[in-house]
Amino acid sequence: MKRHPMVVAAVAALALSACTEKPQMLGSNPNDEQPYAGSKYPYAAPGWNAGDKKSWQEQLRVRTQRGQDEYSRM
Repeated sequence: MKRHPMVVAAVAALALSACTEKPQMLGSNPNDEQPYAGSKYPYAAPGWNAGDKKSWQEQLRVRTQRGQDEYSRM
């Protein structure tokens, strides 16, 4: 049983094409928003106002001080 070289080449090309990765570009997502812009989930921390950058930074500072920092747990 002799294999046709064109079939072998087509199968090899198909197999290699599955190994490619879609290129990722910075800023290419049109849905990107600032992290403090808002939350669509009802589990936002109390005291944080959506869209308020200072409130967002204060919440991060409080979390760090209360031990929710992975580096301080080590």
